[in-house]
Parts: sequence; structure tokens; C-alpha cells
Amino acid sequence: MIVEMSGWPYPFWIAHRGAGKLAPENTLAAFRLGAQHGYRMFECDVKLSADGVPFLMHDATLARTTNAPEALGSEASPTAGDHAWAILSQLDAGAWHSPVYAGEPLPTLASLARWCRANHFLLDLEIKPTPGKEQVTGEVVARAVRQLWQGAEVPPLLTSFRPEALLAARDTAPELPRGLLLDTLIDGWMDIARGLRCVAVICNYRLWTPDLVTQVHAEGMRALSYTVNDTAAAEHLRALGTDGIVTDAVDRFRPEANLAG
Repeated sequence: MIVEMSGWPYPFWIAHRGAGKLAPENTLAAFRLGAQHGYRMFECDVKLSADGVPFLMHDATLARTTNAPEALGSEASPTAGDHAWAILSQLDAGAWHSPVYAGEPLPTLASLARWCRANHFLLDLEIKPTPGKEQVTGEVVARAVRQLWQGAEVPPLLTSFRPEALLAARDTAPELPRGLLLDTLIDGWMDIARGLRCVAVICNYRLWTPDLVTQVHAEGMRALSYTVNDTAAAEHLRALGTDGIVTDAVDRFRPEANLAG
């Protein structure tokens, strides 16, 4: 049994981490830039601060996309989830990308929800737990999404590579749609997707074959791909009948068109 949905409400093109190559990933600046390129659905990563605030960041550690090493000092934990939101909120999450974005803060899930709902944008929300925090992250994120998107016509699609996080999300807010992320076809992946009552399987795009697409569709699930930046690959996935593409190339692919621009 999967979550009951009226049709498939999500668009084919999804902007990866906002517009995470052209602007600092997982920041509101990146989402705004993706929207300027015509995208209305965005993929992003959410994890928990040490005091339980859901915020956007991909990596387990802070060094790549913030100024934490300079701001917090070498003695501070490099793990993002080890710090309270009061500390994380002061970090610069933009200067690493380019000077024009210096001072861009890490966003909370709540701030992103306000922006998305005000502009009628949709989310592919990847639950990205700090290692060892899979269950609590799934629970807290699902509870937050239920509250922040209360009354929304289309809720975020909750996705994760971590079945434990999706299971916790399912048990906390079973009405929210879920998608299993796969970088490889792990043993029992379809049984996992069924057990989680997923509406979608989101694969590394190189995994999709005609038989695999047919198998996923036969289960009543959608077949989505990440991260596709090549025109030939996008056309191939279209021809296979897949249902969505996550891309960095927001300046190359026109979301309203069938082909690359």
C-alpha cells in the first residue's frame, strides 16, 4: 500500500540544492536563483542541530560550505549536528562559493517552508541525518513538515538514502509522501520501498533501464533520477518513461520544455 495521491503533483524538472552550482547550495539565495530560471520544485537536504532544529545542509561536517573552521576554531567539533542552532545560525554559508554571496546564512526548514508556500513552490526534501541520528531526524523532520505545510495542497516529497529515517517519518506522519533514494540497487531494495509505502524510487540516473522503470511503475511508484546535467542523459531518461529529473544545470534545462535549452 502506498500513500494515496491524486495523480502525480510534482513537475518533471527539479533544481538540485536550489541552484546549488550557480549559488551556494542549500541556501535561500540558491532557491531564489533556481526560481529565476523557471523552476518550481527544488531538492534540498535537511538535518538536525544539536538542539533539534531542522536546517539545510548536505555534508555531515561544516568545513566545505561554511566558515566554521575560522569562526569556531580548530577545537570545535567539525560535525554540523554537534552544534546548537544559535551557533549554526551565525555561520557564513555563502563566501565559500563566491564573494557576492558572502554572509549568506544557513536556512532553517521553517524559513524555507515560508518561502515555498508564499511562492507556491514544491520540495523534494532529502532527510540527511547526522550518522547515528537516523530515527530522531526522520521523526522530527516529518513532524515539522506536517506542521509547516499544514493545509498545503501538495506537501514535500520526503526522501532519503537511509531507510531508518524514512521508516521513522512514515510512523510519525504516514500521510506524507516518501521516496527511497538509491545509489546502487541494494539487496531487497524493492521490498524496502514497499515496506516504507513509497510513492517514488529516486535512483542514480545510470541505474535506470527499461525493465527497471517497468518494475517500479508496476508497483504504482514513480521513477526519478539524480543528478542529471547532460543533455543526452536527460533525453535517454525521457525516452525510458521516467517521471522526474533532479539537475544542477538550471541554466541549461528549461523546466517548461521537453528538451534542453
